[in-house]
Amino acid sequence: MADLSNQLSAVKLLSPGACSSAYIIRDFLHRSDVPFDYVELKSDEQARRYAGVDSLRDPRLPVCIFPDGTRMENPTLRQITEKLGWFRDPSRSEYDLAIYGAGPAGLSSAVYGASEGLRTVVVERFAVGGQAGSSSRIENYLGFPKGICGAELAERAREQADRFGAEILLGREGTRGEFLPGKRVGYLADGTKIVARAAICATGVDYRRLGLANEERFLGKGIYYGAGSSEASLCANEHVIVVGGGNSAGQAAMHFCRYARRVSVVVRGESLKYTLSKYLIDRIDAAPNIEVLTYTELTSLQGDDMLEAITLRNNATGEQRTVKTRWVFVCIGGVPHTEWADEVGVIRDEAGYLVTGPDLLGDGMYPENWPLEREPFYLETSVPGVFAAGDVRHGSVKRCASAVGEGAMAVTLVHRYLAVG
Repeated sequence: MADLSNQLSAVKLLSPGACSSAYIIRDFLHRSDVPFDYVELKSDEQARRYAGVDSLRDPRLPVCIFPDGTRMENPTLRQITEKLGWFRDPSRSEYDLAIYGAGPAGLSSAVYGASEGLRTVVVERFAVGGQAGSSSRIENYLGFPKGICGAELAERAREQADRFGAEILLGREGTRGEFLPGKRVGYLADGTKIVARAAICATGVDYRRLGLANEERFLGKGIYYGAGSSEASLCANEHVIVVGGGNSAGQAAMHFCRYARRVSVVVRGESLKYTLSKYLIDRIDAAPNIEVLTYTELTSLQGDDMLEAITLRNNATGEQRTVKTRWVFVCIGGVPHTEWADEVGVIRDEAGYLVTGPDLLGDGMYPENWPLEREPFYLETSVPGVFAAGDVRHGSVKRCASAVGEGAMAVTLVHRYLAVG
């Protein structure tokens, strides 16, 4: 917690602990590599004294105070983005390349597209970095033997793309597409229209929900999705639950164990060896305050204003037990952002991932709606000139390095498309 007597040197965020809006702001600022101090208000008197509101339940909370003294009450992410000077409108009526998503794949596409002379625009609905941006430390990424924070890697990539001339539109979400001869048109939620000769979908995935009663009510109030780097320092001496057995869950467990009294990793399978990198397994085994609960499932959530306890069930023995905790981080696989695809004829697999290149081949033939004599390029979808890269693509390898590689490869294929159609 920040010292309330400190001079303003960063964004200051004041809110009660049970505040989902404050969590979203913390997560956004952390992923965006913006320094901030979080002040948890624990009484109505503190709310009046430090935040200038009537009580902990005042609808004006959370309050953001910026280094120049600007005060915002219960701000939206768009308002914060505008205040930081990051919100912008497209500078062109038409681009060579439009990229949707600013995770590793999208940022890589932006760097290579802009550096190779393509008029490039990137549309991102939240913050740069995607899921990788929430990782406390990526240790198996080439060239960083000591690892690198996901937010720092994303910020470096954003700066690089910006230096080459790519435009990055933050706080914008694509809602639908339209494909005209030689043009790929994306419509954003605020009515903005992006016209480009080619497009790359790199929208990634969201973490899957648990599907439990009260889950939405506890969002940001005990239930969090992803690695939760912005929350780690708030978990001092607490019991933290991490649900999932992949690398993101392992990285989260290792990060939380530096602060938490105890970290429990909940996995349905018999072990982590089939889903987790060996270096993470070794570190988890060596950490004295991490336990791995195999064959185990989280079955219920309890609490009033915020999460207070959960129920865990061992599926091997049938045993159930209640665990008191205020911190559950869910890392259990993803759901792709491809709701728009069916409307415009872009083929998805049964899980919603975009199908590309050779995977479009069925019974030796390409889809009926494929209009060209040539075969689709490797990362091209069933609509010519629309490519997919990273986690959103069917058959992709869910690793940061592979997403970066696909982003670069997609730009090479965009050049081919623009040359031959």
